Amino acid sequence: MLNHLHVPEMVWILIGITAYLVGSVVVWYGVMRQRNVDELVLSMLVAGVIFFMVAITMRWLRTEYGPFLTLFEVLLSNLFSLGFIYTLAYLFYPVVRSSALMVLPFFLFLGVWLLLVPAEAGQLPATYQTIWLWIHVGVGKVFLGICLVAVGLAAILLLRKLVRTDAWLASLPDDHELDAYVWRFIAIAFVFHSLMLLAGAVWAQDAWGRYWAWDSLETWAFITWLLLGLSLHLKLTYKIPQWSGWLLVMGIFAVAFITFFGVPFSSMGPHKGII
Repeated sequence: MLNHLHVPEMVWILIGITAYLVGSVVVWYGVMRQRNVDELVLSMLVAGVIFFMVAITMRWLRTEYGPFLTLFEVLLSNLFSLGFIYTLAYLFYPVVRSSALMVLPFFLFLGVWLLLVPAEAGQLPATYQTIWLWIHVGVGKVFLGICLVAVGLAAILLLRKLVRTDAWLASLPDDHELDAYVWRFIAIAFVFHSLMLLAGAVWAQDAWGRYWAWDSLETWAFITWLLLGLSLHLKLTYKIPQWSGWLLVMGIFAVAFITFFGVPFSSMGPHKGII
């Protein structure tokens, strides 16, 4: 499917995917051998982010529009943005590093998917030429990146519930500390998702003369927002069991994933493929 992709872009994309692949192998090796590989994993994350940034820049200069129109471009831009946000969390919050066991294979999955979709450029609609689109897309990517950090920790906590005898899992901070970080990141994600909806509404008013129309993407984005709010309400008010909360967080990310990578490309909404 890369027949429409220029060779220089393809080279940088393949190198970026390779960096995430090496990071995945390294983190699993570190777990199996009980060795600290944090610095090497961080190096692979930084390398992947840089390589995808170069690929995006080259494509941007060639197509003369941002990487948010086709599924190929959305996957490419998210391999950069998700990697960048996760790398920051990995660097500044050591408690997050255990989640690389789950997050790096997810990056690899996105990379393989990227190689399987058509790479040809699209045609930028006039309604996309506004600063509100950039704000909408930007805060949306921050939301998904922070949500990924939370779901990575939730997945590690669930794994520890299932595999209690593993020495590496037992050496991690206790459930209470990791759980607290999960919900802190979810709360921050909720703020950015709210900002994404607000910016999108302003953009819609500017582009189509209405703030909301209940098309497929808007509806799924609103459902994601409701689930985020409901999960925080349940956590704060009813003190739901930890494992139930982790499953809920993973479910929210699944809905967000469908909203970002599925709905915009299966519907005929006016803002098809913008995230």
